[in-house]
Amino acid sequence: MEYVYAALMLHSAGKKVDEKGVTAVLKAAGTKADESRVKALVAALDGVNIEEAIAQAAVPAVAPAPAQAAPAEVKKEEKKDEKKEEEAEESGMEGLGALFG
Repeated sequence: MEYVYAALMLHSAGKKVDEKGVTAVLKAAGTKADESRVKALVAALDGVNIEEAIAQAAVPAVAPAPAQAAPAEVKKEEKKDEKKEEEAEESGMEGLGALFG
């Protein structure tokens, strides 16, 4: 992960993301840079618009929580879920019985 962070730091500083720069950032942070990982990262980022990738990866703002449902509604849903779980367990056990005759 530190390799990606190094590339992002170079990008945010307006520097070219290349092997020399990524290695320098990692060394400055006190991390030993693995040459093959640095080369792989630079190759993977070649031709990638980093700003666009960051924008696509950004998590959208969380919508406010809906008003709390009435307790009766919640209990009905819980009972339905419990019934479904019981039915699933029963059908699973039937299948196991067929395996062992």
